[in-house]
Amino acid sequence: MTIRERTEAVERRLLSPHASFADEAVRDRPEEECPLRTAFQRDRDRILHSGSFRRMKHKTQVYIAPRGDHYRTRMTHTLEVAQIGRTVARALRLNEDLVEAMALGHDLGHTPFGHVGESALNDICGHFHHNEQSVRIVEVLEKGGQGLNLTKQVRDGILHHTGSVPAASLEGQLLKYADRIAYLCHDFDDAEAAGLLTAKDLPGRVRRRFGETHSEMITSMVTDLIRGALDSQAMRMSPEGDETLLEFREFMFRRVYLSPSLVPDRERGYKVVQMLYTYFMEHPQELPAERRLLAADDSQAAVDYISGLTDNHAIALFQDLFVPRYWNF
Repeated sequence: MTIRERTEAVERRLLSPHASFADEAVRDRPEEECPLRTAFQRDRDRILHSGSFRRMKHKTQVYIAPRGDHYRTRMTHTLEVAQIGRTVARALRLNEDLVEAMALGHDLGHTPFGHVGESALNDICGHFHHNEQSVRIVEVLEKGGQGLNLTKQVRDGILHHTGSVPAASLEGQLLKYADRIAYLCHDFDDAEAAGLLTAKDLPGRVRRRFGETHSEMITSMVTDLIRGALDSQAMRMSPEGDETLLEFREFMFRRVYLSPSLVPDRERGYKVVQMLYTYFMEHPQELPAERRLLAADDSQAAVDYISGLTDNHAIALFQDLFVPRYWNF
């Protein structure tokens, strides 16, 4: 018996009957099994070592090019989602490796400047959603067009971590909660650090049910989710927990995500992305050759290229293309 087979046998003994099992994982292209790692563990490692994952360390979560290095980035958000997801999965006896792989890959397709960049591309090209781009990255763009050949289960969780269609697995449904818990709690924490608000500004029910600190909030939400989903075939918080989570989210949109103090930089980021797209549609020959080869048309090539840029790379590219250079005499 290999180490992988032993791990798969342990999953069969210990996990919930409603969990996903690694020995049932399906890939589009069959490949020889690893003697050490299960299919979901291999997926996790492939994502972790990808270029798209590394680029997330320089992509916006909420604050565009913030002063100071303590604010969350897209990568630190992803790591927090993975940790929350594993904690809940362990408590519910779901597949931790599957949750972690989904979590590490769920935001690979995010643009520079966060959701602002996503909106900019969607508005100018007609359709762009970061979850769909994440799937395109792992299926097509990574490894020079080969993709990562991830399992169907991981790709389903990545695709459905946002939107109205639920993931097929409980692990995928869990990811959606873990993502929301992570970004609400850490974005509140960053907003406090930025001086945008304090715990006293939180709605009364949010303070009473979830607490006033980053740690209290995560603990309360995770505990509520575990209790709501325990011995259930559905991933859910208590009714009051879900209502309070929604109230917290609406508060964060009103006071942070749409805060007037953040609007100027958001508008600049929006224009940078749209101007880059317009430029490359007019000069498609300047797009990387690999992107053009892997795309059905110039628009898709431009989207693939621009959405993969880090914030700093997008700004530098914009300056190179649109800002006059100084003459050296």
